[in-house]
Amino acid sequence: MFTLVHPSHVERTRVATAAAMLREVADRVAMVTDEDLVALARGAEALGRHVDALRTRIAGEVDVRSGQELVGPTDDDRLSSRYGCGNAVELLERTTRASVKTLRQRVRLDRHTRTHTTLTGHIQPARFPEVSDAFRAGKLSMDAACYLTDEFTRLRHRGHTSPEETTIAEQEIIRAVTTGIDGAPADDAAEVPADGVLPETFDEFRVIVDTWSTFLARDGIEPDAEYAERFRGLNLGRTRDGLVPVAGNLVPEAAAGLQLLFDAHNGSTTRFRTSPEDAPASAAWTDDEQVHDPRTAPQKRHDVLVSIIQAAAAATDTPSLGGAAPTLQISTAVGDLDGGTAIIDRTQAPVPSSLAHRIACTGAVQKVVFDRNGRIVRLGAPDRLFNAHQRRAIGIRDGGCIIPGCSIPAAWCEVHHVTEYAQSGPTHTDNGVLLCWAHHHRLERSGWQIQMRGGTPYVKAPGWIDPRGIFRAVRNQRTERERVRQRSRHETPPLQLPIPTG
Repeated sequence: MFTLVHPSHVERTRVATAAAMLREVADRVAMVTDEDLVALARGAEALGRHVDALRTRIAGEVDVRSGQELVGPTDDDRLSSRYGCGNAVELLERTTRASVKTLRQRVRLDRHTRTHTTLTGHIQPARFPEVSDAFRAGKLSMDAACYLTDEFTRLRHRGHTSPEETTIAEQEIIRAVTTGIDGAPADDAAEVPADGVLPETFDEFRVIVDTWSTFLARDGIEPDAEYAERFRGLNLGRTRDGLVPVAGNLVPEAAAGLQLLFDAHNGSTTRFRTSPEDAPASAAWTDDEQVHDPRTAPQKRHDVLVSIIQAAAAATDTPSLGGAAPTLQISTAVGDLDGGTAIIDRTQAPVPSSLAHRIACTGAVQKVVFDRNGRIVRLGAPDRLFNAHQRRAIGIRDGGCIIPGCSIPAAWCEVHHVTEYAQSGPTHTDNGVLLCWAHHHRLERSGWQIQMRGGTPYVKAPGWIDPRGIFRAVRNQRTERERVRQRSRHETPPLQLPIPTG
């Protein structure tokens, strides 16, 4: 006697069995050898491409069965409607718990790679048949498939190319991915990839697609420039978890200029000198000492951008607001001055009062204190801010951020009260030093300490950088010239001091 098993039950059983097998493999990963680990990584990725193809096909089928063309008089023919959802993406979101962005990407890719059946029963090929075959065979990643189909679809919609031209380009790109230059078939699940298989990374694949896109554009790059001119923009999102998301599109020259500034101030320099703990205790900090910066590359770019914004706000040729220079306002209640919160104007973002105290001394920020009834009881005092003459003098002395290893110039720095103004610290050049936004922002918790000795800043590094815990003079123009002067007294003939040119 035979038992009839429904096909859908068979498919669900196979998926559950595969999931259980994968869990067993994951539990044993820590026990495999290095060689097996590398091979396992390659094999798991190949398996993941098959899973992505399956998830994409499922999302696409849900999209088909929830399509508008199936809407009847009672809307009961739509799959999403029968499950109480407005569309296919909502149904998928509730059943898979994947993000809306990911689900839309799967649906869009399936629309580009699935065959279509006409009302007469005729099967039409996929919009991108080569991508469809490679993707469903596990030879092309989802990222690569989406990038190619989205880019070529954009070209078609903007009238840059014909379907015949994109078909030829699609065939050439997929051939390069699956067979390589020498024609050897790719086997990503094997321990050693086939010789000549290109590209080996997604970035290399993207370069190939971009090259074909530029070649296929009928009128060269001029339409791209017109498109960029129309759709350039920058948006600030709503504050969430203490951060404001930024989104938008920059024209290439703006992005290149910004990248140059990032590279200029975040580029790693080769260090040949020993670590700070090996330097003489009486020696000043130098530019070639190994000073570890724990910030990530995105964090460094963020901090450089903050310095650029502050420098632009303080520039004399910056347009005014209400007859005054752009001034960031921070408001707080009397009861929140110590350990409470403050509100940053424009974004209405809450910040700790300690942060408000710090940024209020930069000169581009004004602190406003309210009582419980909303009455202004205190306004940021002008005598706590370093004036333009003091800033210039301190800038000449320090040259930039005084923390060793930091390359932020003086024009982008904030002036910090070494002895806090709230602790009766004077607003005087002997009590002010230049710090970039990043080092000023986290000075109290970074481990760096600053002292003023006879109007000269001295810096002590955190214990994990220099365990000796000594203060060393900051290298600047005045101390460097004095060092040269002292050397010249012991030389025969005496050294000639360099004559300043600026």
